[in-house]
Amino acid sequence: MSKALSALNGAKWSDGIAMIEEVALQGMITLRGNLDDPKIKTAATSAANVDMPGPGQANCADNRGICWMSPDEALVLCPYDDVAENIDMMHKALSGLHSLCVDVSDARAVFEVSGPYARGVLAKLVPVDLAPDRFTKGMFRRTRMAQVPAALWLHDTDSFRVICFRSQAQYVFDLLTVAAQPGSDVGAFR
Repeated sequence: MSKALSALNGAKWSDGIAMIEEVALQGMITLRGNLDDPKIKTAATSAANVDMPGPGQANCADNRGICWMSPDEALVLCPYDDVAENIDMMHKALSGLHSLCVDVSDARAVFEVSGPYARGVLAKLVPVDLAPDRFTKGMFRRTRMAQVPAALWLHDTDSFRVICFRSQAQYVFDLLTVAAQPGSDVGAFR
């Protein structure tokens, strides 16, 4: 059996105003169904071991969490090695219910953008108001990052997580490193 590798094999860049780092092997399950249904909520929260977030929110701790993607879609985060077990558990819990659980772990890449200028770096690339009083911990957005779809949330103080398609990982990494070049802070949030 071959060894699983992340899209960019753990690429890191720290030579500018923010640290850009690929998060290695994040387990991700797309869960589709009526997110208000108690069975759907239980399946998601059991797999992620966190409470279900509301619309436009993410509830994440370390490599576990749930991100609200749309009224009928959640992204369930769990350890990479637990995905198959969690999908089996979810299928059993949702038997007979109109729903879908799919492993998308290897179809996505995750980056962490951290440091005191992380907001400014991302603000150059996404059409989202990232002002500290407008985008707070727990908020989640699906958006575009330059030419590609992406999703992001404030994972921790001065630390954002960004998800993109695996096939676009190098492009997103390059975008982030260019936006974080030394001396490139525009002073929007200082």
